[in-house]
Amino acid sequence: MQEPKLNVGIMFEPEINFSLLNTYTCDGIAVSGIQHVEYSEEKILWNKNSYDELIFTPQQEKTDTFELIDVTIGINFHWERKENQRFKGALKIIVENEKLTAINMISVEDYLTSVISSEMSATASLELLKAHAVISRSWVLAKKTESENGLYNQTASVSIIHTNEGTENEEYIRWWDREDHTNYDVCADDHCQRYQGVTRASTEMVKQAIEETYGQVMTYDEKICDARFSKCCGGVFEEFQNCWDEVYHPYLRKTRDYKSDTFLPDLTIESEAQNWIRTLPDAFCNTQDKQILSQVLNNYDQETTDFYRWKVEYSQKELAELILKRSGVDYGEVIDLVPIERGTSGRLIRLKIVGTKKTRVIGKELEIRRTFSKSHLYSSAFVVDKEFPEGNEIPNKFILTGAGWGHGVGLCQIGAAVMGEKGQGYEEILEHYYRDSEISKQY
Repeated sequence: MQEPKLNVGIMFEPEINFSLLNTYTCDGIAVSGIQHVEYSEEKILWNKNSYDELIFTPQQEKTDTFELIDVTIGINFHWERKENQRFKGALKIIVENEKLTAINMISVEDYLTSVISSEMSATASLELLKAHAVISRSWVLAKKTESENGLYNQTASVSIIHTNEGTENEEYIRWWDREDHTNYDVCADDHCQRYQGVTRASTEMVKQAIEETYGQVMTYDEKICDARFSKCCGGVFEEFQNCWDEVYHPYLRKTRDYKSDTFLPDLTIESEAQNWIRTLPDAFCNTQDKQILSQVLNNYDQETTDFYRWKVEYSQKELAELILKRSGVDYGEVIDLVPIERGTSGRLIRLKIVGTKKTRVIGKELEIRRTFSKSHLYSSAFVVDKEFPEGNEIPNKFILTGAGWGHGVGLCQIGAAVMGEKGQGYEEILEHYYRDSEISKQY
């Protein structure tokens, strides 16, 4: 097998400005410098001509670069912002959803060099970088292989279940996986894997990590693993089926993020989850070591100071307005938030919102996180406390105490950073987070 190529969706706008920093070819002509394209009547308008598709091909694929202006990063997250980003490889412009999509066409290993520096700090330890290189390569190649073999059903990426709508037993269960990327392999934002081209300064250690793991992926039963990862599991790994489709992956099973103490309470039991989330059990990811955290957290991630355990408070008015804005459903005043079902890490899979106008169960974890934050709540592993004004049965304050950052499935980036600092090699790190998996070389 030769090293594959990837198509990465970078930005999606009615018009796109970019600069070709070297000489590229497009439509049979040499072109460089500042360029402007815009959507017009289902076509791409460039230099007063209309096109269905444009491809700007570099003369030197490994060194030539282009710059996209005002790329939105952190879409729908609390640190969303725009920045200019530079990329190697070719640039493709297509029409999609009455906008233009800019796609970077690049080799997998060059893609990974950016992902590792974008997902974490390029100053992370070598063993952590090597572990992340293997799982990032595994995740993207698993998706690409599924798509090419017709095994991935794009329409299954967003699923919605309505149960007994309009009754006391109404449910709204929704999960997001890889959205309908039908025109490219992956997107460049947190929804897939952070990919910011050569914008994030790479280091010799990142390059070393890529080279020393060249072509390596995680496999289980001779198939490439769906190697998920998140910032902080909160002390226990979540299982795949509790966040996405009802598929059990044996290598993504519940495990304590620790080795000195492997006791694992059953966090699907409400009393155990309450105790776990309200305390600070030992775990690899339970650290405040700034040197270790700086390996995982880029500047904008370091704007988040609490992640292993965190707290969010809402007044009745704030919560009711937030839920209405985020869900489009008017529950009236919020009377209660009732845990219905939790996963293996204590993350809520189903939560009942009891309001004066409506009662409904929502899930899965990302739908819950999206409903209770202006962007995304750190995780759905939370417990709820209520405060009441004197003589009133409707709470005037809700306090959410939570654990972890992200879905908690697969590698815990902060936990893995701690393991690397303790001298554990990337093979041991990967075995800890992907149980009974193997490292195999694909190319």
